[in-house]
This record gives sequence, structure tokens and C-alpha cells, in this order.
Amino acid sequence: MSKSYSSTIVNPEDLIDPNPEPSTVANRHLKVKFAPTNSFHKQLKRRVNQHFIANDRSPKDSASLYQKTAVIMTWFIVSWTLLVFAAQTWWQAGFLCISLALAMGGIGFSIQHDGNHKAYSDRSWINQVTGFSADLMGVSSYFWNLHHTLLHHSYTNVCGVDLDIDLGVLARYAPQQERRWFHRFQHLYLPVLYCLLLINWHVYRDFNDFVQASIGDYKIPRPKGKDLVLFVAGKIGFFALAFGIPLCFHPVWQVMVGYGVTSAIVGLLLSIVFQTAHCMPQAKFVDIPEEAQALEDNWAVHQLETTVNFAPNNRLLSWYVGGLNYQVEHHLFPGISHVHYPELATIVRKTCEEYGVVYNVLPTFRDAIAAHFQWLKLMGNEA
Repeated sequence: MSKSYSSTIVNPEDLIDPNPEPSTVANRHLKVKFAPTNSFHKQLKRRVNQHFIANDRSPKDSASLYQKTAVIMTWFIVSWTLLVFAAQTWWQAGFLCISLALAMGGIGFSIQHDGNHKAYSDRSWINQVTGFSADLMGVSSYFWNLHHTLLHHSYTNVCGVDLDIDLGVLARYAPQQERRWFHRFQHLYLPVLYCLLLINWHVYRDFNDFVQASIGDYKIPRPKGKDLVLFVAGKIGFFALAFGIPLCFHPVWQVMVGYGVTSAIVGLLLSIVFQTAHCMPQAKFVDIPEEAQALEDNWAVHQLETTVNFAPNNRLLSWYVGGLNYQVEHHLFPGISHVHYPELATIVRKTCEEYGVVYNVLPTFRDAIAAHFQWLKLMGNEA
């Protein structure tokens, strides 16, 4: 085996530029830089690359992922079809709403996530098609990439830059954020807001990003050409599936209740899985450094210190959440398909032990959820 996959397993900084051009992002944070790459990061990349060479495997285009996609998409289509055309009683509709929500969560975790990270395939059109599945859930893949891939992955837990840990006055996720009196109750009311995550995307966030051409303080380009066509087509397609077709067969109130229940479940699922990776007692939060100074850590060590794995031995959970219980591996190698994360975890953990680098992991999903709410209570009560 002579083929090297080093063209795919590159420095994540090459995949997600931590210092994007001013034309893409407002230059308020462009001076946020990381310390230089060290021997730990180089050794880690070398070992991961050698793993794929030795096993004659590609980091992408996994047969198991294609099979998984077929299962999840079938689950989604069957659940939606039965809910719209076959449900006759409230309990049937309720069961199918839950089933549809779980299928949508599976699309978000396992299909669109790899696609939009360009980790699904070496063929760009396959990445675009699978990434566009986010639009089936009513979330613009174009704006999701800017929020998640550009800002969150580049500046994980950097306060004032990573908008995934910034809900404004509604929540206090980091010690650097201002504490308000009502944050003492955030561990009680945030689950309700988590349920509204998807609805917010559907009716507000994507449209606001488009109109304002900004994400918070960041200036962003509006979609043009093919991106604009896909944005519009995605919105039309989602609203047709969520409202247009169901309203032809059911009263308005039933459609709205079904939409609300399904969206709330998906929003809660997505929020809990993603928040338990970064908003935890084990995760580090950092300030924007003074002008012209670099962050204390290099990019790889920063990702390890700000990210937490959970339930590594739970194979069913790992299958369903698209390997996002291996967030450490995902943040270090976002361009590799999630089906490889369990294998990479052994390499990453061993290398961390050798170099004395932190590797955060909790044994169960229950432990991760408990730690997240422990952190919410701590941040709500400590100044």
C-alpha cells in the first residue's frame, strides 16, 4: 500500500482557517492567533495518517456511512409519510412525531454534519448533497457552515468569538461572561430554550443572517448564485414538508402541534449533545488575548482543553449521534468521517498521555448531562 492520505488528514487549521480574511469576517477578532504548532500536534497527525495507510482505508467514503445514511433517510421518509397520511389517533401522531424527531436528529448528527465538514466523501458534490440535508430540517447549510465550521471550530470556547457559547443575556456559559440575577435559574429554564433552538432557526436566525449579512459582530457574505438557489430551495422544501403538504390533510392546530412537538424534541437533542461537549466543568474557556499576542496554546492543545468526550463505550449512542460523543477527535480532525472516531480516540489518547496533554472524557452520557447542568448552576451562582 503506497497511497498516502495526507492530503485529507492535514492540519485542521488548513481546513478551517483560524484567521480568515476580512472580506469574510469582520476584523474585530482577526488578531486572535494560536501558538505555533508543536511536536505533539505533528506526531498526532503523523500517527493518524499512518493508521489509514497501514489499514489501507480512506478517511472518507465509508461503506458503513452510506448504509447508515440509507437507514436514517428511510426512517425519516417513513416517519413523515405515516404521520401525514396514516396517523388517525393522538397516540399514533405522538409516536410518529417522536420517531420523526429522532430521525431528524440522526440526519443532523450523522449526515449533514459530515457533509458540511467535507468529511463525508472525497467528491465535493456528495458532500454538498449530504450537507444540504440540513435544509430538510429547515436549517440553512450555508449559514450553518459560517456559524459552526468557521467560528465555532476555529475559536472553540474563546469568549466573544465562539458564538456557540454566547446566548446573550439569556445564559452564562463562561466565567468571562457577565452574570445577571436570573442566571441562578438558568439550569431550570435553559432546557426550555433548548427546545426552541430549531424553531428559532426556522423562523428567525437564517433570515436574520441573510438580511443583516452578519453573525453577531461578524460581517458575512450573503449567498449568491448557486448558494442562493440552494438557500431558497431549502426553505421552500422545508416549509412544504412541515406545513404545506400536512395542511392539505389536517387542521391547522394539529399541524402546528405536530410541528411544535417534533421541533422541540430535535432542538433539545441537538442542544444537549453539543453543549455537553464544551459547556462543562472540565472544559477551558479563554479570553481574547491582547492585541498582537497569541493564545497561550497551539490550535490542537486548545481543542483538547476546550472539548469533552463522553460515553466512549456506548456503541448505540455513538452510532446515533454520529460519533459526536468523540468531540475531541472531531475537533482535531473535522475532515475525517465520524465512523473512524473510535479508532482515532485510541491514538489521540495515547499521544496525549505521552506528551502530558489533557484528554477530557466522561464515562457515560448521563455523567455528561449531569456535568453540564452542574456547570450551568455554577455559572448562575458564582460571580
